[in-house]
Amino acid sequence: MQRRQSSKTPKQPLQGHHKNQTDLSAWRKGGRIDPEKSVQNHPTPNSQKNDRQQDSLEQALCYFEKVQDRVSLKKNSVLQKHLATVESIALQRGLPPEGFDVLLNVALSGKFADTVNTCLLKSLVPASVIPESSIISSVSWLCVGKCSSNIQLLFLKWLITVFDFIDHKEQIHALYGFFFSFLQDEKMCPYVCHLLYLLTRKENVRPFRIRRLLDLQAKMGMQSHLQALLSLYKLFCPELVTITLPGKMKTYFKNSEGPWKAAINAIRQRSQGNSPLSQPLFLGTAQPQSRKRKWNTQLFIPASSTNRNNLEQDRGKNHVDLYSTNKSFPVEQLQTFPQLLENIHHLEFPSQMGSVLTNPLLLHYMNCIKDESVYLRLNYWMGQTLQEECTWCVADNQYEDEFKEFLETVYKTECFLQEGFSSCEEFLYKSLPLWDGFCCRSQILRLVSWIPLGSFSEMKSHLYDPLAQLFFTSSLYFKCSVLESLKELLQNWLNWHVIHLDSASDSQVCSLNTTLSGLVNVVAELIQFVGWISTVALRLENNPTFLLYFILDFYETVCDMYLRYSLPLLIMPPAGVFYPALLSMDSVSLNQLCYIMYRYRTNLVAAKENEQSKKKILQFKFSSQTYQEYNQYIIAMVGCLWTSTAFQKDIHPQGLRMDEELLKKTAVQEFKTSFNIVYHPAMMGYAVLFLQQAWPDDTTFNFSLIKGKKWNWYLEYLYAQGLKGLKLFIESSINRVSQASHSKA
Repeated sequence: MQRRQSSKTPKQPLQGHHKNQTDLSAWRKGGRIDPEKSVQNHPTPNSQKNDRQQDSLEQALCYFEKVQDRVSLKKNSVLQKHLATVESIALQRGLPPEGFDVLLNVALSGKFADTVNTCLLKSLVPASVIPESSIISSVSWLCVGKCSSNIQLLFLKWLITVFDFIDHKEQIHALYGFFFSFLQDEKMCPYVCHLLYLLTRKENVRPFRIRRLLDLQAKMGMQSHLQALLSLYKLFCPELVTITLPGKMKTYFKNSEGPWKAAINAIRQRSQGNSPLSQPLFLGTAQPQSRKRKWNTQLFIPASSTNRNNLEQDRGKNHVDLYSTNKSFPVEQLQTFPQLLENIHHLEFPSQMGSVLTNPLLLHYMNCIKDESVYLRLNYWMGQTLQEECTWCVADNQYEDEFKEFLETVYKTECFLQEGFSSCEEFLYKSLPLWDGFCCRSQILRLVSWIPLGSFSEMKSHLYDPLAQLFFTSSLYFKCSVLESLKELLQNWLNWHVIHLDSASDSQVCSLNTTLSGLVNVVAELIQFVGWISTVALRLENNPTFLLYFILDFYETVCDMYLRYSLPLLIMPPAGVFYPALLSMDSVSLNQLCYIMYRYRTNLVAAKENEQSKKKILQFKFSSQTYQEYNQYIIAMVGCLWTSTAFQKDIHPQGLRMDEELLKKTAVQEFKTSFNIVYHPAMMGYAVLFLQQAWPDDTTFNFSLIKGKKWNWYLEYLYAQGLKGLKLFIESSINRVSQASHSKA
């Protein structure tokens, strides 16, 4: 995936940060001009404006850096001027890395009133990256109690929001215990939990911390932010966290309420005046360009993601020596599959979990090592991203193309892992009732096909009902797209069942009965839902062949569930689907139906034999209603296509049975043979071509000539035209009287 070049980010990655650096030229030029060549450029009105802004910002930073005593905002024109300068430039272009150390120290030192400190913190909008040293020095101010609790809370919100902009995080990880001590503050607890969730590693999980969280939970009740941290602790050390936690993924943390995300988004919009430059995706040291566009900023692995300093210098060393001296393997150095195999138990995943989506090696790791902490972190990041960036859930969101690209990446990841993300499921359940069925249509329906198994009541209210409303009121193409998506959903569920059934040991077979029963119920509800919407859709659209193809394609999977997927369930299509296919004007639909009925017969015969032999350990008997409905359909098909007795012998309640007097009133002379394989509207074209070849001189098209041996010849002609389904159905379900003569012919 290509990511967008931001005008606020240098084209070359930053190699490091010097605390005393005061040259703001890179920021002044928006990161697009080489400093060595800048002196050769002629001044332009835009560059002159940038120079003035740089001078104003340098003066403001110098002023705030030299402030020693407490200063009041009232009647202080100098302070007001510099504060306005910082706010204006921050909201317009973002602040360069050099400005954060000064402004954070001033805002948290208590030298100004909370009004000024709040303005300064809200102005901390990054243009590129935030130096880790600035964060460390600002955290030290929390120890001396110079700033109020409201400022501390605002600082935590800012730190969470810009977490992925921090260039390194190793020293911040060392402050884990310090941040943990703030959990005792009830007001700050949700945000401290959020920050700890982003920082937690396995070595941070300790019994005393677990006891502290459990005490807080007993005091405050079941809070989502405490559950989030406990869930992460339990994934790292399940032997230490013995309590039962909700297994269902939920939104643990609320979005930060600060203005920084909106400001970053506004800066990005203004920076896209020129056409964005595409960049190749690579494993390198590039820094995030914008927090708001997460799929353009985090779908790669920045060097800082593994929280190590001086990576550029380390790359010059021997890799073997480097890796042998570290407990964990830096993922930005992971280049080949052999490297993955050698270091698979020492990988440290990046803080920007979105980068995992585009790295096949890390996806292989997720497939091989079922590390639940990785899934938990990835689901959390993905849930937050989907919620914040959904095109039809967020007002004035004009980035539909980027959102499509992100959804496409998520779908490809699910296909690679062969399982859906719980965060995507939650996103779909929340957003489908608001969806117009048009925006990101193919991406949303693809994600629907990977929804994990769930209870029917939940799926009915959150998936089936919203889909049904859109299905009945949308175009024919949308109906076919929904049916295709639901077919893939069914296949993914069945494949999941086969994988788990094959991997189960003998001791687990008995326990699978309960799981299998739940799967059978959920799959049955899905099939019945598709049968219902298909019946209604055929009536609404007047039985189009295009729609019928997708419906029958779904039932090609249903009819083979017992033998192909080892699922003891068979459900016949409803009469509203069966009879339109039987009487279709198109031979493709009729041939599909014949193949489906042949596979139903094969599966039902195998099920009956297994019931009688009792060799199967997992024993589920099909209901007699399934066999009865199949027999009714077979009588109708044979009566139509072969014996010409459908109007007399069809016993289905919604079948073709009619009184002979009523049929005579139709004025159709040969009404009995109207739907056999010669006169059927879908087959008549083949009959005409057969007559032309058998009797080229006869121009009367006398269909009555096709009988006896000619009937057998006609069958062979049909088989030669590729009607395999018709061939299998006739050979399996019809007892041929003239078998000997047919063999002779």
